[in-house]
Amino acid sequence: MQLEVGAILEGKITGVKKFGAFVALPGGKTGMVHISEVSNSFIEDLSTVLSEGQEVKVKVLSIAEDGKIALSIKRTLPPEPRPNRGGPRGGQRGGRSDAPRVWQPKAAAPQGEMSFEDMMAKFKSQSEEKISDLKRVTENRRGGGYSRRR
Repeated sequence: MQLEVGAILEGKITGVKKFGAFVALPGGKTGMVHISEVSNSFIEDLSTVLSEGQEVKVKVLSIAEDGKIALSIKRTLPPEPRPNRGGPRGGQRGGRSDAPRVWQPKAAAPQGEMSFEDMMAKFKSQSEEKISDLKRVTENRRGGGYSRRR
């Protein structure tokens, strides 16, 4: 029997180690399932989940030139549903959806009856504050606000 990558087979576990399990495949071949390919959840001790002689369904991940066969048990399992975290939008983290984010301008704060000159003066003062904060931060990163060049 010819093995190929992506094939799903039945096999019998012949040995369980800390790092993975060896599986006897049809045709007299043996492959290994790494501990990370056994389950979708964390497994500390593989012998608590698998035992010698157990029949398992495996998927062939790769076949190396030297004949080593990499197998996976978890890729034959149906995907596990994600737990509902009880967030504001049905369990989605931070209330965000999976839809791509699109920039939208902030809603204008009520300005009352400001003249154009008043709005410009307010903008100028806010802009100067932002620039001074930026200068202060960048000067602190450079070593105190003095120039090293002469």
